[in-house]
Amino acid sequence: MDEKIDKIISRYAEIERLMAEDAVISDARRLRELAREHAQLAPMVEVSRKLKKVREDISENRLIIDKENDRELVELAEEELDELQEKERKLTEELKTLLIPPDPMDSKNIIMEIRAGTGGEEAALFAADLFRMYCHYIESKGWRHELISLSPAERGGLKEVIFSVSGRGVYGRLKYESGVHRVQRVPATESSGRIHTSAATVAVLPEAEEVDVVINPADLKIDVFRSSGPGGQSVNTTDSAVRVTYLPTQLVVTCQDEKSQLKNKNKALKVLRSRLLDMKIQEINQKRAVERRLQVGSGDRSAKIRTYNFPQSRVTDHRIGFTTHRLEDFLNGALDGIIEALALASREEALEKGHAGSDQH
Repeated sequence: MDEKIDKIISRYAEIERLMAEDAVISDARRLRELAREHAQLAPMVEVSRKLKKVREDISENRLIIDKENDRELVELAEEELDELQEKERKLTEELKTLLIPPDPMDSKNIIMEIRAGTGGEEAALFAADLFRMYCHYIESKGWRHELISLSPAERGGLKEVIFSVSGRGVYGRLKYESGVHRVQRVPATESSGRIHTSAATVAVLPEAEEVDVVINPADLKIDVFRSSGPGGQSVNTTDSAVRVTYLPTQLVVTCQDEKSQLKNKNKALKVLRSRLLDMKIQEINQKRAVERRLQVGSGDRSAKIRTYNFPQSRVTDHRIGFTTHRLEDFLNGALDGIIEALALASREEALEKGHAGSDQH
């Protein structure tokens, strides 16, 4: 770690020197790039300087303890040494966390897909609950969401909903939501009061730009048809709905919410690109799976990640053992607590992996 910090401090000093040069000052783009890198390195340099000062103070106190004859002075040095060693420990952990490279995907917008799973109408009602929960959370963060595709079920539930979310750091916050969400509650139609278990799946896909995923038009089969509503009745007199099939994988995306065929096609292609990018990420995660302990951020779609228990007003995240008994608040979008806990577990996992890697060298 010390070698890496030395390189960062050296680069930081070099950037400060470059930013003072006339040639750079007159080049707005170059100056902006250096300023961005300077801002990224600044927290690491600040913490490393604090750590260096604390270590110097520790050395001085140890020297006093070893060499000084004044008992009162030695006792003071011993007391201060305990405090300094605790500071050293905290700063070292903070520095290790700062040295974890950020996921380049974290700043991306997302495509979110929620689908009813096992449990029939109750699963569809739960999928609708999850959609409302995420909408509340998105609004609380000042982000924007746009509906891409909606497939309603009877009694107010949802078979499937696909929507985009845009804002600062969206994927970095919501990527932990991918997986199977399970609900335990008494359905409104259950006269005996028996608790049913049903499920819905959530997929969080980083929104792919055209540069992220290049699609050959020859690999696409595009069909158009008339939009249909619940029960299959036609809701449009023109062929505005679009079905896009990606031939190499037979991946199919359908979009019919817009009245414009072009808008539906563009939305379908946006979802297709994001699914293809997500498949690449999944492949990378599967290769790393052997090394992972918690797989907090693996996005495994088949993993049961969370249970919502209505009789006990309890939400439990099974990946990290997080439990809250504020189910109603949770469903109203109070997700920051669980997201922070998952992010912390993910950082600790990355640190542990880093320790294991360094031990092997």
